Amino acid sequence: MTGIICALKIEADGLKQSVENPKIKTVAGLDFISGKIKGKDVVLSECGVGKVNAALGTQIMIDYYKPDVIINSGIAGSLSKKLKIGDIVISSDCVEHDMNGTALGDPRGEIWYTDEKRIDIPADKTAYEKLYDCCKSLGVNVMVGRVATGDIFVSSLKQREFIANEFNALCCEMEGGAVGHVCYRNKVPFAILRSISDDLNFNEGVDFDKFRFFAAENSIKAILKFLD
Repeated sequence: MTGIICALKIEADGLKQSVENPKIKTVAGLDFISGKIKGKDVVLSECGVGKVNAALGTQIMIDYYKPDVIINSGIAGSLSKKLKIGDIVISSDCVEHDMNGTALGDPRGEIWYTDEKRIDIPADKTAYEKLYDCCKSLGVNVMVGRVATGDIFVSSLKQREFIANEFNALCCEMEGGAVGHVCYRNKVPFAILRSISDDLNFNEGVDFDKFRFFAAENSIKAILKFLD
């Protein structure tokens, strides 16, 4: 079974419409829709914005549905001049850019688990390579690299440049790192697919609202191709 987690309604709706014989389970206020897409078993959830919502939805999905792989799909802001609106980033790994223990002498972005510390959370190579091939077959410009996650909508160009330089990341968003965090600790393969809704030239909130629907369409097409 493939699990798909989206933050926003516009990211999830195109996929919900494709679920055959859907069954809905509501846990902690989140709807989980299971069924088939392209003949494949899937479970889909719209988790809401931010790391806590994403972590909550991911853990529930793992506990109740035991997916073989989880894909976090949605939109993101570009951190690279090579990425324009509608382009897609596939995660090789992810980081949580808002983790900040530098006052204690820790590296920025370092996550403290009970048994280890690390900054990068590796995505599943098989999953991200398949997603990359799907995007290429659709004729979409796609790059594989690091996704940076934090509980902040990053509109400032200066702030985006800082995150890009500090973490060598391609895009920033608000859920992928939390999905990856939970999957990593549960030993569930995952990957993140993000379509760019605002690039380094158009990086204000108004531009996000203007272009997010176009970007979401590209992410939905890529996920449907992946399932096919």
